[in-house]
Amino acid sequence: MAEKQISLPAKLINGGIAGLIGVTCVFPIDLAKTRLQNQQNGQRMYTSMSDCLIKTIRSEGYFGMYRGAAVNLTLVTPEKAIKLAANDFFRYQLSKDGQRLTLLKEMLAGCGAGTCQVIVTTPMEMLKIQLQDAGRIGCVAGSMAAVAVNPCDVVKTRLQSLQRGVNEDTYSGFLDCARKILRNEGPSAFLKGAYCRALVIAPLFGIAQVVYFLGIAETLLGLLQQPQP
Repeated sequence: MAEKQISLPAKLINGGIAGLIGVTCVFPIDLAKTRLQNQQNGQRMYTSMSDCLIKTIRSEGYFGMYRGAAVNLTLVTPEKAIKLAANDFFRYQLSKDGQRLTLLKEMLAGCGAGTCQVIVTTPMEMLKIQLQDAGRIGCVAGSMAAVAVNPCDVVKTRLQSLQRGVNEDTYSGFLDCARKILRNEGPSAFLKGAYCRALVIAPLFGIAQVVYFLGIAETLLGLLQQPQP
């Protein structure tokens, strides 16, 4: 069965809308994830996601939960543009006569698109993490996948955080960071923020699916293309 064709502008608009709504809805949870992952032994300020959010509101106000959100809101549309355009390119290269892609080819297309997406997300993540963590030195398939890759996310957060406390470790690379976390904090440290990450990923998938299912961009483009009386 041939796949439904959606124009690239519609995909970009849908992706941008989904990204903006998703970031707005789940950003406080993502902030709690970053702060939980970035605290080391001896610098433990938060005991849980709720404790982190409560202390953030008390010390930084309600909008403190959205510290760093401007970076994501600004770059979410070009991020989606690169991801969707790359995904279309790889799916086209892997398809035969417009037939539905196999699971393996779907995974390969997604992997290629994700690799291209890193061009935007890496500097965006670094800026976001610096802003999210600034307040610490001063005061069902989606969920499974999120938890599974959480150890790598913990290492990424530690490496991208530029500010260090007096007693916090410094790292020279990925393996050095993973080794020091394991030695100094134990295996459980790799699951810091896993609950928050699962709560972030699942709604984002759901929001994106709803936006695409409703065809918001197609409706908007259709209204703009209607002839004027």
